[in-house]
Amino acid sequence: MDSPEKLEKNNLVGTNKSRLGVCGWILVSLSFLLMLITFPISIWMCLKIIKEYERAVVFRLGRIQADKAKGPGLILVLPCIDVFVKVDLRTVTCNIPPQEILTRDSVTTQVDGVVYYRIYSAVSAVANVNDVHQATFLLAQTTLRNVLGTQTLSQILSGREEIAHSIQTLLDDATELWGIRVARVEIKDVRIPVQLQRSMAAEAEATREARAKVLAAEGEMNASKSLKSASMVLAESPVALQLRYLQTLTTVATEKNSTIVFPLPMNILEGIGGISYDNNKKVTAKA
Repeated sequence: MDSPEKLEKNNLVGTNKSRLGVCGWILVSLSFLLMLITFPISIWMCLKIIKEYERAVVFRLGRIQADKAKGPGLILVLPCIDVFVKVDLRTVTCNIPPQEILTRDSVTTQVDGVVYYRIYSAVSAVANVNDVHQATFLLAQTTLRNVLGTQTLSQILSGREEIAHSIQTLLDDATELWGIRVARVEIKDVRIPVQLQRSMAAEAEATREARAKVLAAEGEMNASKSLKSASMVLAESPVALQLRYLQTLTTVATEKNSTIVFPLPMNILEGIGGISYDNNKKVTAKA
């Protein structure tokens, strides 16, 4: 990738290295002479301070003086023949107002966003475009409408990052000749009509209800399978059914804290510990 200085030299408009000519050098000499005559008053008018985040594009007799901007620090501006333009190199925040967009599936929406960009070539920003910030602002609006017009509403709502990245790429390519580098593009809000919001909410609610019914049916099916397996186990061991019955009564008594009286036939205890009804009768007769 080319360096900013190389890109700046390749993107210059109106910069040439031709000589000023005889008349030009005469005017430059007269300007120096005027500065010396009015010294030291002229020094306060000819010396300019350029801040760290600024650059100065100097025009001498209508021509850009050097291949790149001057600064930061002190620069010398000759009286009457030099004109300079300050350019701020800090990141600029461009707030895109809500744009009414017709999506690909014929839905009218309002979308707004934010563009972060900075000037990396002060000479290109001054020489190649009249108002670089206004041009970037209008281009961002147009690009936002063009890109979102090719997307459906669901794609806009779910793919904001991809759309923002594509907008950033298009803006960066278009503003390269202006000395602009787009750092980031963000889509802030997507507004849709109220009726469409209600329709989408009803659709989402119906989808959730259908999903809940399917989950409930699956739960019933799993529960029936478990009950079938449990019944088969209890059928193989009748004593297990009695123990389960006693365990259920214990649980109910613990939760409700009450006394439960229920009849317990003796034949229920058959098979538990070898006790049977006939053995009980024999023991009573022997006694």
